[in-house]
Amino acid sequence: MSKVLVAYASKAGSTGEVAQAIAQELCAQGLTVDVRRVREVKDVSEYDAFVVGSAIRMGSWLGEAKQFVEVNAAALQAAPTAFFTVHMLNTDDSEESKTNRAAYVAPIHAIVQPDAEAFFAGKMELGKLSFLDRMISKMMGAQDEDKRDWEAIKRWADQLTPQLA
Repeated sequence: MSKVLVAYASKAGSTGEVAQAIAQELCAQGLTVDVRRVREVKDVSEYDAFVVGSAIRMGSWLGEAKQFVEVNAAALQAAPTAFFTVHMLNTDDSEESKTNRAAYVAPIHAIVQPDAEAFFAGKMELGKLSFLDRMISKMMGAQDEDKRDWEAIKRWADQLTPQLA
């Protein structure tokens, strides 16, 4: 039986909740799964597969997520690996949105090409952000909203199971 690490970086908690939902579905499919913030992961040698996710901030994965991929590139390349990205903009199927989503992960793909990948709309909760982040977000027109599609997240995790097992 495969042991899977679901590792994530989150600014205000939404990406962590998505990671938990992915892990819960993988467990329901019979996999052994640990869920950890990327900064809490010290050793990946005990894992057979990886699901790594990050929130988007200023058009990129969070720095700690990118660093996790850099540090663990050899292990990620040698095992089944999936990436997920949680974001609030570019959530439709237009060419512009697809191009922008590709730009979010281009620096990560330069390090590791995942076997599977998904982009999920996230949740904005301004009260959970730092003062500076809250001000920047408000200037960009952000408001409290939850765009997460839990069924889409579950379906993606279901599709991952055969690849990770």
